[in-house]
Amino acid sequence: MASMPENWTLPGVTDLNREWFESGALRVQTCADCAALQHPPEEICHRCGAMRFTSTELAPTGSIYSFTVVHYPVNKLLADSVPYAVVLVALDDHPDIRVLGNLFDIEMDDIRVGMPVHALWQERSDEFGTVHLPQWTPT
Repeated sequence: MASMPENWTLPGVTDLNREWFESGALRVQTCADCAALQHPPEEICHRCGAMRFTSTELAPTGSIYSFTVVHYPVNKLLADSVPYAVVLVALDDHPDIRVLGNLFDIEMDDIRVGMPVHALWQERSDEFGTVHLPQWTPT
């Protein structure tokens, strides 16, 4: 799969997830009170219950924690994209933070748990703005 279909629905950007989708980097939510990192962004810190956040940029590298290969297009817009791989990546900087995305540039039979990967960003736009979607490729 080279990319998502051009007319695929993009995620809604809010104040809570803006840095994640617009920065073009792995910027994860960081509690301003206790410095806990969490992803996906939430309205409250999972560690201390605070509601003030900054963000921290993490290295765009990790390893495949889990994956699935999609063979059936659940939406007709995906018919030309199957098969494609969806991976859950444990980040090198914080392995407890896991990021979901598609895996590119690999044969489906070669994907393995533990495989090192690095992020790349797909810039996509619609009538609401532009987002940078983290995707993955083998290191």
